[in-house]
Amino acid sequence: CWSDPRAKQWYQRRVRGFQTYEHYFIQINLREVILMADGEPQSNVIEEPFDLIRLSLDERVYVKMKNGRELKGKLYAYDQHLNMVLGDVEETITTVEIDTDTYEELFKSTKRAIQMLFVRGDGVILVSPPTRPGY
Repeated sequence: CWSDPRAKQWYQRRVRGFQTYEHYFIQINLREVILMADGEPQSNVIEEPFDLIRLSLDERVYVKMKNGRELKGKLYAYDQHLNMVLGDVEETITTVEIDTDTYEELFKSTKRAIQMLFVRGDGVILVSPPTRPGY
């Protein structure tokens, strides 16, 4: 589903240049998602897990990724594979190092800001929608 036409155009420009077999299927799925988004009725009823993500379009979400990455950003688009386009993203990478003298775990966090980001769905562990009053 696309909430912002600029995000859709940005994603189409990025996907159009790929020539590998895997990216070809992403491009086909993108066309299916665009058709579903244009003809799909929107409602505020939550019947399945993806409804929470649909209701979070144009809002900031928290995404936990594999390998200790965490993302916070505005959700512009997603598909059935949990591929997402996020804008104004703050990425936090947490690494664990072991001190060789004391054998203590040392946690280090690195943050960076990204204007627009495509997140591949197979790396997603958790998506947290924003807190809503009354839920």
